[in-house]
Amino acid sequence: MDERPTQAESITTTPVDASRHLVIVGGGMVAQRLVEALRDRDTAGVWRISVFAEEPRPPYDRVALTSYFSGRDPEDLALGEPELWEDPLVSLHRGVVVTAVDREARTVTTSTGRAGADRTVPYDELVLATGSGAFVPPIPGTDLPGVFVYRTVDDVAALRGWVEEQERRWNRPVRGAVIGGGLLGLEAAGAMQALGAQSTVVQFGTHLMSAQVDLGGGEALRRLINQLGVAVRVSTATTRLRPNRRGTVGGLEFADGGRLDVDVVVVATGIIPRDELARTSGLAVGERGGVVVDEACRTADPHVWAVGEVACIDGSCIGLVAPGYAMAEVVADRLLGGHAVFPGADTATKLKLAGVDVASFGDAFARTPGALELVHSDPVAGVYTKLVLSDDARTLLGGVLVGDASAYATLRPMLGRELGGDPSAYLLPDGASGLSRGDGDLPDDATVCSCNNVSAGTVRGAVTEHGCTDLASAKACTRAGTSCGSCLPLVKKIVGAELAKAGLDVSTALCEHFALSRRQLFDAVRVTGLQTFSDVLERHGHDQAPVGSRGCDICKPVVASILSSLDDGHVLDGERATLQDTNDHVMANLQKDGTYSVVPRMPGGEVTPEGLIAVGQVAKDFDLYTKITGGQRVDMFGARLEQLPLIWRRLVDAGFESGHAYGKSLRTVKSCVGSTWCRFGVQDSTSLAVALELRYRGLRAPHKFKLGVSGCARECAEARAKDVGIIATDQGWNVYVGGNGGFTPRHAQLLAEDLDTETLVQTVDRFLMYYIRTGDRLQRTAPWIEEVEGGLEGVREVIMEDSLGIAAELDAAMAAHVDRYEDEWRATLDDPEKLQRFASFVNAPTEADPSLAYVTERGQRRPATAEERAAGLAVASSPTPADEPVLVAGPTLEVRA
Repeated sequence: MDERPTQAESITTTPVDASRHLVIVGGGMVAQRLVEALRDRDTAGVWRISVFAEEPRPPYDRVALTSYFSGRDPEDLALGEPELWEDPLVSLHRGVVVTAVDREARTVTTSTGRAGADRTVPYDELVLATGSGAFVPPIPGTDLPGVFVYRTVDDVAALRGWVEEQERRWNRPVRGAVIGGGLLGLEAAGAMQALGAQSTVVQFGTHLMSAQVDLGGGEALRRLINQLGVAVRVSTATTRLRPNRRGTVGGLEFADGGRLDVDVVVVATGIIPRDELARTSGLAVGERGGVVVDEACRTADPHVWAVGEVACIDGSCIGLVAPGYAMAEVVADRLLGGHAVFPGADTATKLKLAGVDVASFGDAFARTPGALELVHSDPVAGVYTKLVLSDDARTLLGGVLVGDASAYATLRPMLGRELGGDPSAYLLPDGASGLSRGDGDLPDDATVCSCNNVSAGTVRGAVTEHGCTDLASAKACTRAGTSCGSCLPLVKKIVGAELAKAGLDVSTALCEHFALSRRQLFDAVRVTGLQTFSDVLERHGHDQAPVGSRGCDICKPVVASILSSLDDGHVLDGERATLQDTNDHVMANLQKDGTYSVVPRMPGGEVTPEGLIAVGQVAKDFDLYTKITGGQRVDMFGARLEQLPLIWRRLVDAGFESGHAYGKSLRTVKSCVGSTWCRFGVQDSTSLAVALELRYRGLRAPHKFKLGVSGCARECAEARAKDVGIIATDQGWNVYVGGNGGFTPRHAQLLAEDLDTETLVQTVDRFLMYYIRTGDRLQRTAPWIEEVEGGLEGVREVIMEDSLGIAAELDAAMAAHVDRYEDEWRATLDDPEKLQRFASFVNAPTEADPSLAYVTERGQRRPATAEERAAGLAVASSPTPADEPVLVAGPTLEVRA
């Protein structure tokens, strides 16, 4: 990276013919993300981009500034690929200041600080990404030599130079102070320590990091900081910085009469938005500064946008990089004609200071009504951990981790989800509770890296689709962990888990409780005929499993699935009820606001007018949001837990049953109308789809699976995108296998051609049963076919030629499943003991959850945002219809907040 140039520099290339010009004012992290996002998506080359950066270097990672003191070169902080600035559609102007905006003429005036260098640049759209500057409180003496802020590479370079100069001058350790005990202040104190200077943190508030952690966490943090050799003064107001005889900073004076001799001071008391251009051009600014923008990050001027720390969205500016990146993605989408909106701020933070482990996320201060706080404090070990849970102690709302933040990477993606098992497992040091945290078992859609919006599925795809075999290559492929780095432990675990699935030299043990893989455990349970988890654990459990352990969130659902595959018992029968995943546990899908969605089965997508009317009436009576799914059925959102049996009763009475949208099982069999109605159809695809869905309903598997049946080669049912795809021919049916959607979509591969209906059904029977027996945990059919012995040809030999001699067993297993099937909803409604599980509040089974609130959009209700609640725009959760019978009854428990 270049040192500071003597004049402005530009990275430009040969002009190109682009129809529109985007000007970005600011050259920071968010500006870089906007350029990157727009160039990735603008495949037609519509936009020419000019970036004007005040600093003399390309965008760099401000989050990692502290690493500059540990010998890291500034060049190492550069963001993205250098090729971005070599793009002919991108011009980066370094060391150039935009001094004015003429919104009427749509131009900006730039200056390099040299006489006669000002010029006017026209724009079609303008993005203000000017970020923020350090806030320096009006304390006398803050302008003295030796007083620094901590925002840019130049700031930290000047600080290092000053400390080294003072050390040479005085021939003793340099005495330093940091005013401000927040995230940045503690990092600055750590930087001074790295330079060999003595350091004292002076905090006006009652405890360190008061914006992120509570008083208990702050006290634990103070002890950790003291152990590093950094002194801490809390509840201390600095009234003056006094000079020494040389005229440089020499000491601090406090409101309580105290004094502190210093040679260097860093002021880290907050930030202030760089909104000067907005003010001078007449754009609205917030009460505390910042350019006012809407949910699309657009100002009142339709051609001017603002992103990052300078943007005032929903009444506040957000001084974190992850929300800024989200804003950049929104603007890139909008510039290309999209409709993206800002999803809200992820305010999770993690202190980047060697030897001090601190993290805060979600509702860390338990401000949610009815929230419960689960706290573990060990002053001797220097550990303070707190989880904030919903009033039923299931859903994670937030947390504070001090001294041991190893669970942060796992917990943060689980915000708004049920933790499952015992939440206390996350409070104690890893392994101390005897329970597994399930670090690598995140849903594909869980965000692992919020800075770069990378999901767990994306990381998994880097391994399975792009050949990444280590952490470094996964980072390069996905950008996960390339900003703040707090997610790297979790990314590493996910990569390791995927490598294990790929058959590399990694343990295939299911978990610490079972040394067997899922496939081995399936065979063991099938042979021994065991019926309970306790018996399976006793007979086949790992000899080295923790003493007294009772399984974990990995092995419990796996064993439950195996038992269901072998005997088709009800998911809530006896001990099996405690093994299920969250959705299976209540036979409905948990949604973001804590309510559930209900999906009745509509085999093959076929439903009578009377059925549609019944579904519509249920949705209307319970005020549920309805949407047609990609699997040709109706999804109803917003049902409270205690309403589920009432809704099921109405649906069952109307002839519907569970659609198993919640299980690792058959979801849907999608179909076209085929020869029944279509003039191109050559076979009756609808009838076959209905028959197959009724045959395989409730069939548990390693992962969810879907089927599709198309009545001709035009493929209207998109059968080749399904785990099993069936396409009609003039002679019968072609069957394809291994098609998967999701993050890593795969087209299904041809397994057999021109089968008659009876042979087709037998082929599909065997394929599914072979997959269920040999698939790994959470393994979809596409990677299973790649990994199973012999690949697709091996699968064909097993199920078409009976190469392993197990065809008769597979046929019998499917026949047993078909014979034993019962609707889980109806069985639950007929069992009073099972009905006792469906209550939001055990003391008041029919009471609505007061935390649920909604707004109306496009004629239906949706969950209200926090801002809509605060503005009084939301309405409370809808009551249960007055004429509905109460189905829930049973013993009560007392729950206290």
